Amino acid sequence: MSAILSTPSSAASATQSATQPATQPAMQPAMQPDLARMKRDLAALVGINTENPPGREIEAAQLVHRLLEEAGFDLSLSEYKPGRANVMARLENGPGPTFAFNTHLDVVPAGTGWQSDPFVLREADGRLYGRGSCDAKGPLAAMLEAMRMLAADRSRWSGTLLGVFTADEEIASEGAKFYAASRPHVDFVVVGEPTSNATFSAHKGSLRPLVRVHGVTAHSGTPHLGDNAIYRAAQLLKLVEGHHENEVRCRCHPLVGSASLTVTRALGGHADNVVPGACDLLLDRRMVPGELEEDVKREIEQLLETAREQFGVRAEVLEYKPTTGGATETAADSKIVQASLAACRAHGNSEPGPFGFQGGCDLVHFRSVGAAGVVIGPGTLEVAHKPDEFVPIDEFLASSLIYRDVAIEMLKAEQ
Repeated sequence: MSAILSTPSSAASATQSATQPATQPAMQPAMQPDLARMKRDLAALVGINTENPPGREIEAAQLVHRLLEEAGFDLSLSEYKPGRANVMARLENGPGPTFAFNTHLDVVPAGTGWQSDPFVLREADGRLYGRGSCDAKGPLAAMLEAMRMLAADRSRWSGTLLGVFTADEEIASEGAKFYAASRPHVDFVVVGEPTSNATFSAHKGSLRPLVRVHGVTAHSGTPHLGDNAIYRAAQLLKLVEGHHENEVRCRCHPLVGSASLTVTRALGGHADNVVPGACDLLLDRRMVPGELEEDVKREIEQLLETAREQFGVRAEVLEYKPTTGGATETAADSKIVQASLAACRAHGNSEPGPFGFQGGCDLVHFRSVGAAGVVIGPGTLEVAHKPDEFVPIDEFLASSLIYRDVAIEMLKAEQ
């Protein structure tokens, strides 16, 4: 099926149109989302290939720029690398705090196994299929609609409304890190990721040290004349396994679970008949809120020192591979968490949280500039990054209302 440009009657009944708003006592009717427009936006976003690598988010950033400029926002576009761009929208509406919507423009590679073109939005069985439909162009399209509703109904809120849509979240969060480096003022943020419209207030962080274990090369017919780096790496890995089992996994967080340390890649040797002189190991260390990167790095160095002392292993950290960043959480009793729980519950989620991500996202970078925040979005991680990724239409529509209501609560105008 081709890209979706119209509203099915079954979905239209789920909400009133913008020309027929629901009445609320003692105040003007609230603006309502336009589902047909949301689908058009999502179809246009899915149709722009922002697979990362290489990313090239600039065309998607330009589309968002145009859509929000039409809604009355002040826009800026920051191309921090060729083809890699963030887009920022701003609407000032009197005194008050600064509230931001954030999500990312990039998607993971489409891969194979799709039943239809991954870059053409397809509707079937109450779902919208396409790469990025839930991670995270669905949340983005819903945020755009929420921002339109807020711009059209400024009597309900006071303060500054931001939209900060960034590049490269799927690999290293370069876009969010670039934005945070400017030290922007943000009081509150809602980050769009697939959460089935529940409130997530914490997520894990990650470090990926690339470790080189050194040996001595020799002819494989006389291995005793060398020092096999793969054997040495095995000795180090036994310590890595023990460190995970005895210490790291014992560090638990009530929302995100246990910290972890494992190996995800190993590469050693350069010829079939040569004792390897080096073996590279990529370690993956998942941190829970409360763990600091500096402390974890010191633990890794201590592990290498223990391997040297116990087994004579010579190893070093060559580099820390780029990741999305550290762990973070927003307190469960904070205003934005409570407002988010209420909005999720009001729009159909009977179990709104708060929960925690096993992986990472860009929330940590907004927390680094002082913003309290949560992660909310339609769709589920169970289908993200897979063929036939989809977002349920009912969740897609409801998320725009959740986003609208959280923003209004955090920017509540004096009555």
